[in-house]
Amino acid sequence: MISSWIWNALPGPALVRLLILLVVIAAVVLVLFEYVFPWVSESLALQEQSVEES
Repeated sequence: MISSWIWNALPGPALVRLLILLVVIAAVVLVLFEYVFPWVSESLALQEQSVEES
C-alpha cells in the first residue's frame, strides 16, 4: 500500500504515522485543488466544448 521508506521515515508509533500521513495527503489534495488545478486551467486556456446536434 505505501512505500516502506516513507512509512519508516515517519516518526512515532503506527497510529501517529497514520495520522501524519492522512494530514499530509489532505494537504496535498487541498493544494492541488486550490492552486495547481486553477493555474493549469488558466495556463492551458481550456474551454468547455460541446457537440451540437445538427
